[in-house]
Amino acid sequence: MTGLYFHIPFCAKKCPYCDFFSVPYHKETTSQYVASIIRNLAAYAPEDTVDTVYFGGGTPSLLSAAQIGDILNACAKYAHLSENTEITLEFNPTGERTQYLRDLRKVGINRLSIGTQSFSDAQLSLLGRTHRAADGIRTVMTAYEQGFYNISCDLMLACPHQSEIILSETLNTLANLPITHVSAYLLQVEEGTPLSRNTDLLAALPDDDASVDRYLQAVQTLAEYGFRQYEVSSFAKSGFESRHNMKYWKCEPFLGIGAGAHSCYGGKRFAVPKDVAAFCNSRIQPTEIIDDAPCQAQEKLMLALRMTSGAALSELSVNALKVLPRLRNAGYVTVYDDDRVSLTPKGFAVSNAVISMLLE
Repeated sequence: MTGLYFHIPFCAKKCPYCDFFSVPYHKETTSQYVASIIRNLAAYAPEDTVDTVYFGGGTPSLLSAAQIGDILNACAKYAHLSENTEITLEFNPTGERTQYLRDLRKVGINRLSIGTQSFSDAQLSLLGRTHRAADGIRTVMTAYEQGFYNISCDLMLACPHQSEIILSETLNTLANLPITHVSAYLLQVEEGTPLSRNTDLLAALPDDDASVDRYLQAVQTLAEYGFRQYEVSSFAKSGFESRHNMKYWKCEPFLGIGAGAHSCYGGKRFAVPKDVAAFCNSRIQPTEIIDDAPCQAQEKLMLALRMTSGAALSELSVNALKVLPRLRNAGYVTVYDDDRVSLTPKGFAVSNAVISMLLE
């Protein structure tokens, strides 16, 4: 089984914390871009069955439903879609979109990933988001009313001025919505972004201890509402884990199409240059090989440790087994079924450090 990823890089406004590849939205350019996606899909379509399709960005919901439908029709024509393919679209909760959501259902989208981020207007303003809390609530409710029963929402943790009370209000609002999945991310200050140059906001960020507290607060509250953590940033109601994202963490094949898209397919990891014009003007998308031997044992171990299912003790090195008791006694890892190790919520809060110690 293979996943398909389409990178839609257009944004009406770039968020100050975002370092993903995106360009300003122009309606004329999207038509050329969609045509290029379809042309490349015809050239590169996987030979094996495709069981997940993901529209990421950027802001894929800037494309018309008809354009999304054209891409999905090409998927049906050139690829072998499974009967229950998971088809996800990232969605920005701005404006009245009832008819658009209705049309997305008609063309085949069956899962939404909605960029709510917070349900505090003050927090959304600090994050530079163009929507307000009411927009996020309305978008989720409208999507559900239009037949979307597999909805994920994004949640940003450790934002400027984010207190326990502010986060508690957001979590309670979020968890009472008809959603099945939450992607909760600690805000990262990426070099070169506007956020990295905003001294006032940087000064208002919680320190490391407070960031860990906000993360653990989210884990505990979401668990109380029935959202099981299955990956460091991912929480789902039973049976609603993101099948597409699981491909990344399990080193399963996926093919990315579009400017800035990445792939792990055919025994290689490669990427398309971040150049919309080059992508549109090339007969087939140019690619750059990143790794000609991906998914080796060390990488698989690192990715496995990002998931609550963890890794087999037999996969750990002698040095890792020596440090394991110390991490276990400190509450960062747990050993279960006598032969598997997994990070605890406390360990996931500082996962980079813990995983590094287990990989040394």
